Amino acid sequence: MIDIYFNNWLVQIIASIIATIGFGIMFNIKNRNLIHTGIAGGISWVVYLLGKNCNLTDGLNYFLASLCLSLYSEIAARKLKTPVTTILIAALIPLAPGGGIYYMMYNLINKNYSLAIEKGISTFIIAGAMAVGIFTATNMMRIFKKSTKK
Repeated sequence: MIDIYFNNWLVQIIASIIATIGFGIMFNIKNRNLIHTGIAGGISWVVYLLGKNCNLTDGLNYFLASLCLSLYSEIAARKLKTPVTTILIAALIPLAPGGGIYYMMYNLINKNYSLAIEKGISTFIIAGAMAVGIFTATNMMRIFKKSTKK
């Protein structure tokens, strides 16, 4: 049972890395940055899976995943001397709440309004948590940078 569970995680993480690199190629990210973009996507999915395994709420889970992803992106971007968004945008793809948006629209079309509202609110919470995670990481790096300059 544990081996199957681990293999499932491994497949998901590898798929996350490949998907992130694929989107990085579509976004014309340079080859030397693609590896770090893929690593960032893998990190975000590992944190997401760990949070899901610990039964965290969706909002907290996505917040932590985007926080770790953003911190890695900030550090890697400084080392590579590239804008943070080069790594961050493509690496957010595995976390994007596309399924929630799909089910919200599906339920709206089928006139199941209560379920559509539920999915819409859940998707909004996830997107907000991701935005707050990115914002928090960016500000943490700014504070760290200012404190090391003194």
